[in-house]
Amino acid sequence: MDFEAMAEYLPLYKDAALLTLGIGWAGIAGAVVIGLAVALIVHFRIPVARQICRAYVELFRNTPLLIQLFFFYFGLPRFGFSISPEFCGAFGLALHGGAYMAESFRSGFESVDRIQRETSLALGLTPMQAVRYVILPQAVTLAFPSLVANVIFLLKETSVFSAISLMDLMFVTKDLMGLYYRTTECLVMLVLFYLVILVPVSLAGSAIERRLRYGSFGN
Repeated sequence: MDFEAMAEYLPLYKDAALLTLGIGWAGIAGAVVIGLAVALIVHFRIPVARQICRAYVELFRNTPLLIQLFFFYFGLPRFGFSISPEFCGAFGLALHGGAYMAESFRSGFESVDRIQRETSLALGLTPMQAVRYVILPQAVTLAFPSLVANVIFLLKETSVFSAISLMDLMFVTKDLMGLYYRTTECLVMLVLFYLVILVPVSLAGSAIERRLRYGSFGN
């Protein structure tokens, strides 16, 4: 193991990690918004839109992110829509992740007892107020472990961004391995940087889950 070489490569990995995090979190934020919107449409059984949302979920959950990125980055320009690699990565991750987030939110909504909504309406709340103040907080709490798992999954999925010329962690690793043939050093640094990114998310998710369920980080 050449530690001097690893120290030399460190700035490249740091820049790649920042790019990966920036695009990854932008895509995850979009995925949460899309997933919640889709789950609400399905939950309230809105005609036509519900069928469209179900088709969207099936399409994006059952096709690889890499193929979706290829379609957006190489296919859309043929129809006159040229997008940057950064936008393509965030947009593709948002749509891909939105399908998974939608299922998590949907399971959360379905886990809330129907009597909660009926009681809210009986007390004079409008349907939207019932969702906002009664149903949604409980649904998010119930779905939170699944949502955190989706966040971790989507952060790991950023490893395919190198296929659309984004200089992410995987791109830098493959580039350095091809130039200097230091396979072990590059792979070790790749693993370490992904651990630095993912372990805090996992620990924070577990802590927040305990806070939501028990009201204290100490329990």
